[in-house]
Amino acid sequence: MTGILDYDAGNLTSVQNALDYLGERWVVSRHPSELQDADRLIVPGDGHASTCMANLRMLGLDLLLGDFLARGRPVLGICVGSQIVLESSDEGGTQCLGLVPGYCHLLPGGRGLKVPHMGWNTVTFPEKNHPLVRGVTSGSSFYFVHSYYTSPAEGVRVLGSTVHGLEFTVGFVQGSLATWQFHPEKSGASGLRLLGNFLAWRP
Repeated sequence: MTGILDYDAGNLTSVQNALDYLGERWVVSRHPSELQDADRLIVPGDGHASTCMANLRMLGLDLLLGDFLARGRPVLGICVGSQIVLESSDEGGTQCLGLVPGYCHLLPGGRGLKVPHMGWNTVTFPEKNHPLVRGVTSGSSFYFVHSYYTSPAEGVRVLGSTVHGLEFTVGFVQGSLATWQFHPEKSGASGLRLLGNFLAWRP
């Protein structure tokens, strides 16, 4: 069973629908006691980093995430869920979870580029045989909605990258924690394959 964190960051229904399509059992909750026995966790979300962090800490979900990772159980961060696992974000000068070394920065605007980066964009997968990207063609398109980009530290394993004003990381993995900046649950067959890979992942 997959646990989905509800911390008032939105984007829950599309994740639930995608898991239903994949035949996965799930539970959505804001209570750590209702999620602690899940096989894996998904941290979805759209919203401001500082608000998301405040909600996670108030609910005790930050401690739940740390416990899951300490036990080696899989966790997937999506969109803002991929940003707040880093040390900090320029969005409101937010101190984040610090589960992975690195930072989150504002995308550059200008030169006809719009911020937020919204819509479909191609993603390059540097390790096509990694179990989390297996079966998905490098250069496939995925759906993005974000203004900040992740910059994990050197040594963090990059799963995917894209270009919007600059080339930046849109997926990384460390231990049993994986992330996608885009929305796999809104990205058609390729996105569903990535989610299916996560459900089958045994880090």
